[in-house]
Amino acid sequence: MTVDDRLADLADRLDVVAEDLADLALDRLRSAADSDEPTPAVAEERRITRARRAVEKAAALLRDTG
Repeated sequence: MTVDDRLADLADRLDVVAEDLADLALDRLRSAADSDEPTPAVAEERRITRARRAVEKAAALLRDTG
């Protein structure tokens, strides 16, 4: 397996992690909507969303060939 293949594989795995984080962020927003005290869930959703964006950026960097 070449280095490019390994990087593409890692990028694909990061895509899966990003999707999992997006699902978790949506769950936190739903919890916030159902809660009498939504502030902690909203703050957690923002933190998860920042992490998702960082993972997506990492995947894109791994795919960048030039």
